[in-house]
Amino acid sequence: MITAITIAAMFLMVLILLYRGSGLLLTTFSLALLLAAYSAYQAIVGDVGPGVIASWSILLLAAVVFNIRPLRRRLISSPGLKAFRRIMPDMSDTEREALEAGTVWWEGELFSGRPDWNQLSALPAGVLSDEEQAFLDGPVQELCAMVDEWKVTHEWGDLPPEAWAFIKENGFFAMIIPKAYGGLEFSALAQSEVLTRVAGHSPTAASLIAVPNSLGPGELLEKYGTDEQKNHYLPRLARGEEIPCFGLTGPRNGSDAASLTDTGIVCKGEWQGQEVTGIRLNWKKRYITLAPVATVLGLAFRLYDPDHLMGDTDDYGITAALIPTDLPGVTTGRRHFPLNIPFQNGPTEGEDVFIPLDFIIGGPAMAGQGWRMLMECLAAGRAISLPSNTTGGALAGIYSTGAYARLRRQFNMPIGKFEGVEEALARMGGYGWIMDAARRVTATAIDQGQEPPVAGAILKYHVTEMARVVGNDVMDVQAGKAICMGPRNNTARGYQSIPIAITVEGANILTRNMIIFGQGAIRCHPWVLKQLHAALETDQKKAVREYDAALFGHLGFTMSNAVRAFWLGLTRGRGTSAPGGDTRRYYQHISRFSAAFALMADVSMLTLGGALKKRERISARLGDMLSYMYLASMVLKRYEDLGRPGDDLPFVEWACRDLIYKLQEQLHGLLRNFPSPLLARILRLMVFPRGRSFSAPSDALGHQIADRLISESSSRERLTRPVYVGQDGPMKQLADALAMVDAVEPLEKRVREAVRNGRIPHRAAAEQYRLAGEAGILDDEECKLMLRYDALLTEIIAVDDFDGRELGTRPFDGIPAHSGTDRDAGQRDHVDA
Repeated sequence: MITAITIAAMFLMVLILLYRGSGLLLTTFSLALLLAAYSAYQAIVGDVGPGVIASWSILLLAAVVFNIRPLRRRLISSPGLKAFRRIMPDMSDTEREALEAGTVWWEGELFSGRPDWNQLSALPAGVLSDEEQAFLDGPVQELCAMVDEWKVTHEWGDLPPEAWAFIKENGFFAMIIPKAYGGLEFSALAQSEVLTRVAGHSPTAASLIAVPNSLGPGELLEKYGTDEQKNHYLPRLARGEEIPCFGLTGPRNGSDAASLTDTGIVCKGEWQGQEVTGIRLNWKKRYITLAPVATVLGLAFRLYDPDHLMGDTDDYGITAALIPTDLPGVTTGRRHFPLNIPFQNGPTEGEDVFIPLDFIIGGPAMAGQGWRMLMECLAAGRAISLPSNTTGGALAGIYSTGAYARLRRQFNMPIGKFEGVEEALARMGGYGWIMDAARRVTATAIDQGQEPPVAGAILKYHVTEMARVVGNDVMDVQAGKAICMGPRNNTARGYQSIPIAITVEGANILTRNMIIFGQGAIRCHPWVLKQLHAALETDQKKAVREYDAALFGHLGFTMSNAVRAFWLGLTRGRGTSAPGGDTRRYYQHISRFSAAFALMADVSMLTLGGALKKRERISARLGDMLSYMYLASMVLKRYEDLGRPGDDLPFVEWACRDLIYKLQEQLHGLLRNFPSPLLARILRLMVFPRGRSFSAPSDALGHQIADRLISESSSRERLTRPVYVGQDGPMKQLADALAMVDAVEPLEKRVREAVRNGRIPHRAAAEQYRLAGEAGILDDEECKLMLRYDALLTEIIAVDDFDGRELGTRPFDGIPAHSGTDRDAGQRDHVDA
């Protein structure tokens, strides 16, 4: 009996130590103490038998093998390193540079299986400076006011010339450029706020503003340029005298940068009347934003030095250089036409273009460093531009659709009161909350020094995909109003633009299936990257030493998460450390699934090894699990930053429930499709010991969200705060009408009752209101209010119609109309519709 109790106590102690993540030495020492106590008891009762001796023998052998590192390295780690080198995935230089770019932030905590919520809470709430807020309230509002997106997209094919001039003069292209060079030097949050507001009004303008402030010559110069390059280009970029673009994608290479076919050959050539060592460039690029009007092209190419004019290297690899577009051999000016959103985007080619070596960004010393430079810049930029643009469009759609659903009536009831429409509104509100929280909190983390590539990939994929869903819901609810193009339609162009965001900066299928987990598994895991570095180490002794530390750290990590996943599955997360308040359980659920995710990630990597790269659906499910935890964390953090407003709690609960439910279902899907059925059954018992238990958002929760979106609630105001409303136009009409509707609805009911009772005849609404005024059913002020409201509502629900000759008469000629450069001055050709 005592023996059984001792064995159970030892087993329980091991589990507790593993749950707490205790080290190997402490675990060994604790077991020795317990065994010593048991041995002493057996000695007292005079029954020290072979079982005690065997137990001590096993413990001492394990202690020697596992705790004496030289012996452990020889017996375990050295053979393990050889095996690991055989199964480790092949990794190109570009993949390695992408993996090592940037920093690891909250996504690393989620990968640990035991997220420290104090770390997330310590991130300050994002706040704009006075200068940034003034820019948002001033120039940004002015720019939106001067851009008519219908004319931009349907008549002109470009921004108007005054908007181009305003953008340049007010530094919209220079938000990331330091003040020392004449730029605005805005925070990442300020950049995000600017793009969010502009994108909700004009996808065309937002696309043009985003690129120079993201992956482009400005950031590359600021981080890697020589002093001479910075002093020459940055002030000119800040003043708008230079328009930048960056050329990476070509006809044969997109996401596969290693297949880049654009070349630069080091050679002698003539520059400004003298023979110098330089580069002869040939390239073909496409999909390059601002290329048709750019004056300076950042170019990615593969640099070769066959004659060894620079050194002993033949192939330097991917290199980035600055190319003035007026050099002989450079071709720009033609345009692509992406889904009726005519931002300046097009191809560029170069044939035998000669540049000095000093045109390499950072000078000749940075030859071959282009891909690393690009990945480090993209690590932060991917989390700002596209997430902000698509969030802006989604919030504008939520703003207009919520109001429209209250104002548009069918069967004498606002359509927003129908349960089918409520379902769409709830989804829109929940997704809008997730999108806005994710882009704001992540931008704040970037301002605190983080450059998280995995978080950026999560935002790029999930925020743009949520925008796709919100866009579909906008079209469904506004229906005929939304599909009829014209000046009155403020939703359709945003809807058309969504696939652009889904396509660029890494297509979403690639981002989900390969990047999020493929990069996260190595970059965010506390031990895998260390194991890879050890395997690549050429000094064998150092390699074994480093691999030994990483291997046993990894083993302890995996066993700890196995125990944690099982226990937290039993308790459904209860007992884990988490912030208090009405959202405490969501924190605990995330902690529970964090342990389950970490376990599944380790088992998947161990089971599949390098083949995991090709098992994209497994990688995608693991990436989704990480993403949903990250997004739910951002929602909870944003709620804390706002001071936990009770009116917003339904949005927060809907968002967290939706995300954690999807996380649970992706974990279930992973187990159902795991390559080893036996292992899958064991893992299911560990991560779902009580079965799948988390439920999706309830209908009642969705009703609360919909009710807030169709009224002038504080929740609606906070969520749609970035939306540009303006002084006139469709959004202002919706705002004005929504402000009147609470006063109008009782009067409408009074008039309907009068019609039903026969006191006034059934007529058009305006005529009924006049008759109601004459009959004393409405007093004079009420009658005037109803007539004003009816006139406003009539305009809101109206759609545009055209003479057939007005449609399609303006061919898209591809001429860059308003770049403001000398080359295209006066080329604009107005064709009257």
